Amino acid sequence: MSNSTFRGAVSRRALLATGAALGTLATLSAPIAIAQEPLKVAGIYTVPVEQQWVSRIHIAAVAAQERGDIDYTYSENTANTDYPRVMREYAEQGYDLIVGEIFGAEAEAREVAAEYPDVAFLMGSSFKEDPALPNLAVFDNYIQDASYLTGIIAGAMSESDNIGMVGGFPIPEVNRLMHAFMAGAREMNPDVTFQVSFIGSWFDPPKAKETAYAMIENGADMLYAERFGVSDAAKEKGVLAIGNVIDTQADYPDTVVASAIWHFEPTLDAAIAAVKAGEFTAADYGLYSFMKEGGSSIAPYGTFEGKIPEAALDMVREKAAAIESGEFSVEINDEEPKSS
Repeated sequence: MSNSTFRGAVSRRALLATGAALGTLATLSAPIAIAQEPLKVAGIYTVPVEQQWVSRIHIAAVAAQERGDIDYTYSENTANTDYPRVMREYAEQGYDLIVGEIFGAEAEAREVAAEYPDVAFLMGSSFKEDPALPNLAVFDNYIQDASYLTGIIAGAMSESDNIGMVGGFPIPEVNRLMHAFMAGAREMNPDVTFQVSFIGSWFDPPKAKETAYAMIENGADMLYAERFGVSDAAKEKGVLAIGNVIDTQADYPDTVVASAIWHFEPTLDAAIAAVKAGEFTAADYGLYSFMKEGGSSIAPYGTFEGKIPEAALDMVREKAAAIESGEFSVEINDEEPKSS
């Protein structure tokens, strides 16, 4: 499935036109102010909350609820065609903040947000915020810093110099992580090559597994597990894997060397604080996923302590320090990655 097809052929121009047309429906000057304690927060997800990307949002929301900042409920497995309806239902029920991911329903979701200017919407999106919709802020998993560091490790540990990469869809939030990983691997090992494939689904472990099998048959001895199922193939075939967004080493102790972890807590906590302070408005919350903001990290090496080449660990430490200090920036490349 192509990038444009997945997003429902929504272009930036179309979104800007939609925002302009809806501008009269939105309150353009005053940010949203909510006095209620705790906030009523709803999550709307197109996949199960166990899915790695959504699980990070869910975990952060549960933590906020446990400390008393919010009352949280959620809907999972919501089809893109049903997404606007579910948004309206939560808005009508008086929820203060609605969190979710609108990659497959961009224009429709923004229309709903315009209908409820007193509700704050924090949505994962491939597009930027629209000033005509001051109650809708966007975010994304900008964890390219951690992905770059795991690439260094992968480049050092691949003996065949052949790395397989299995992704869901070639959209910016996937592409940028793959490119960062590839850059890190090349930094460590200039001879490394890549097999890149997308399965056209966010949650199809059997398909991801079969795709990974084919890459292993084609010489890959290291896999980038952007989707569930890839690490299963690596485990069964005796090759290594790098995780994405969550740490799965406990499930694959002899397979997953390292993982780039997304921490959604800084993003959600900033939105909660903004709503409570009456300062929530159209903004890009993506920066809260950067490593220097605490939004991403590299997982502990666990069972692979002492097995990773020291040269790679030295480079990881050096680059991580440079990222934290601002001396080094990992390139953000949203273009679709290709096989070598």
